Amino acid sequence: QVQLVESGGGLVQAGGSLRLSCVASGGPVSRYAVGWFRRTPGKERAFVGVLSWDARSGYYAESVQGRFSISRDNAKNTMYLQMNNLKPEDTAVYYCATARRPFGLGRRPDDYGTWGQGTQVTVSS
Repeated sequence: QVQLVESGGGLVQAGGSLRLSCVASGGPVSRYAVGWFRRTPGKERAFVGVLSWDARSGYYAESVQGRFSISRDNAKNTMYLQMNNLKPEDTAVYYCATARRPFGLGRRPDDYGTWGQGTQVTVSS
């Protein structure tokens, strides 16, 4: 059974950058899109972005468009979320997830079947 583990979160000042990593173990994830979501207290998980299994297509939430980018290294079973020009409103727990179906894309949490435990990102003003 595939497991995902995120890392790279932390405290950063507004305008700074962080790169989150998501390492998959227990099986290959190369056929699955990877999505990133975030959650703040009292709110549902919010879509951040998705990258297709072959890294040829993807899309982002409007709030992060142009600042965040997703990449993947299928040889390492690792996915990344590069976050630039961070803002205090980006403060959240960030989760990576792999799509429920091979080769699919989606922006709904239900489109994803395997989730990491999350990593906290805090952006100070």
